[in-house]
Amino acid sequence: MIAQLSGSVAHVGASALVLDVAGVGYRVLATPATLGELRGGQSATLHTHLVVREDSMTLFGFLTAGERDTFEQLQSVQGVGAKLALAMLAVHSPEALAQAVAAGDQKALTKVPGIGPKVASRLLLELGGKLVLDEHTPGAPVGDARAEVVEALVGLGYPVKQAQAAVDAVAEQPVSQAETGAVLRAALKHLGGTRG
Repeated sequence: MIAQLSGSVAHVGASALVLDVAGVGYRVLATPATLGELRGGQSATLHTHLVVREDSMTLFGFLTAGERDTFEQLQSVQGVGAKLALAMLAVHSPEALAQAVAAGDQKALTKVPGIGPKVASRLLLELGGKLVLDEHTPGAPVGDARAEVVEALVGLGYPVKQAQAAVDAVAEQPVSQAETGAVLRAALKHLGGTRG
């Protein structure tokens, strides 16, 4: 399984790019947002997912591991293949998808070409609670280290939602790198040592 590629962007097309990795050009399908971020000649690292079929091997690439993880999670739903999962990420960010699923927003999902009410309701049913917001998606406040505190709490055995709620309770403002230790201690105190 090819999970990550780093190299030089050789070509950017309408739906795919070619990444030159040590002289080998990998054709990688990507969302318009990802393709828009890349320019020929620049160095790039892509988080990838390889789809192997009887007659083809297709690489899909993303700028963040969270996008790739969402892409893989979407394909766990019956009736959603790689192309449809990519179309969903072309229309919605991983964060928007997680919010739509959490809110049961079928209308937002049917905005994606190829998704009707039936597939949308199946997505809501099967993905409920599975799509976790990626703390490193573009749009997260720059310099906000609260995601690191949440990760640390999850590492200590707390559920993601409980960890996020604790951090939100003790830190209303963006958290700087220097404050992570203090915020972690405050969040632990807030949680009172209880684990869900």
